[in-house]
Amino acid sequence: MFSFIATYAPQLIVAGIKYTIPLALISFVLAVIIAVIVAVIRSYQPHTSGIKRLFWQIIKFIAWFYVWLFRSTPMLVQLFIVFYGLPKLGISWLSPSAWSSAIWVLSLNTGAYASEAIRAAISSIPDTQREAAAALGMTDLQIFVRIILPQATRVSIPTLANSFISLVKDTSLASVVTLVEMFYLSQQLAAVSYNTLQMYTLVGALYAIFVTILSIPQRYIQRWADRFIKVQG
Repeated sequence: MFSFIATYAPQLIVAGIKYTIPLALISFVLAVIIAVIVAVIRSYQPHTSGIKRLFWQIIKFIAWFYVWLFRSTPMLVQLFIVFYGLPKLGISWLSPSAWSSAIWVLSLNTGAYASEAIRAAISSIPDTQREAAAALGMTDLQIFVRIILPQATRVSIPTLANSFISLVKDTSLASVVTLVEMFYLSQQLAAVSYNTLQMYTLVGALYAIFVTILSIPQRYIQRWADRFIKVQG
């Protein structure tokens, strides 16, 4: 068993460092950006009328539809549509490679779920704080950046951390679009070595190790955020 691990573990670790971890990190950063934008749009209550109000209603509907679409369909199906389906419609520029297809789907899928967490965090801020800030003459943007965003960020950290952990594991689905990440390589090695159980057990253990290591910063970020809130209080 030791010789098996010594033979195949280095190859899987290299694939994890080269593809799995960068894929997860890039997709998560994009997902958070998407999630913040969508959450802000869905949480914003415009004090306007006429054309401007109609415009915001359309934007809010688009944001809602995006969240509904990606939360209602399996990520595996989304990967097949983006990588195999869209080029058939002549939209190959959206997914010119397996790498870009995986990033698109992982980012949009995770962003849909994360946006709900951020929206809930924004909604948890008492209206009295918004009203007090408005009474001091702050604009909507200033209220969001100075009052709402810092508190919502602290509240949403644990949920976003869980989303990142799920995203690291979901990168294994990228194997279906021929991206040579850790799980795809394990499939190839299992087919060659005929040690199916040992190979998949090994790659599962490596995923657990990667997730554990990547989860460590969450504790320090949460402690920093909690300390900041206490100091401000």
